[in-house]
Parts: sequence; C-alpha cells; structure tokens
Amino acid sequence: MKKLLWLLKWMLKAAIFFTLFAFALNNQQDASVHFFFGTQWRAPLVLVVLAAFTAGVAIGVLGMVPRWWKHRKAAQRAPMQAPGQPSAQTAPAHPAEHGL
Repeated sequence: MKKLLWLLKWMLKAAIFFTLFAFALNNQQDASVHFFFGTQWRAPLVLVVLAAFTAGVAIGVLGMVPRWWKHRKAAQRAPMQAPGQPSAQTAPAHPAEHGL
C-alpha cells in the first residue's frame, strides 16, 4: 500500500512538472511590462509570469512576518509544561468544590 501511494505521489509530481514545462514551452514569445516614466521590461512571457508569482509569494510571506513574530513571542512567554499535565488556568482552584 505504501509503494502504491509513493508511486501515485510521484506520478502527480511528474504530471505537474510536465504541465508547467509545456506551459513554459508554449509561452516563449516576448512580453512587455511597462513601468513608470516610460521604462519597460521585455522578456519571455513565462519569465514574466514566474516573476509575478515570485513577487506575490514574497509579499505574502512579508505580510505574515509580524503575525509570526507575535505568535512566537506569545509562545516564549507561555510557561513550559509537560504535555499530560493540566495547566494552572484549567485546573480547579479547590478540588473539594466538585462535591467529592
């Protein structure tokens, strides 16, 4: 069963690779990207698409950095506990209050 899943995973990766490779081969004509003040960038269309995708990923990661830092600081401030040990906040203050 593991070999079958391994084979299916690699077949999916190969299909994605060849689809993107065919896309790159079919979009080799030049494209112009016009910037401000009359400047432009001429490159194959596949490079323009790749650059736009990379810029989008970079902007997304940079947008998440403040939230990652916030969560990291909160995790560092939290007291260290054993996984099976209940925290002080969830444990009842007085066990006798439960009527036992």
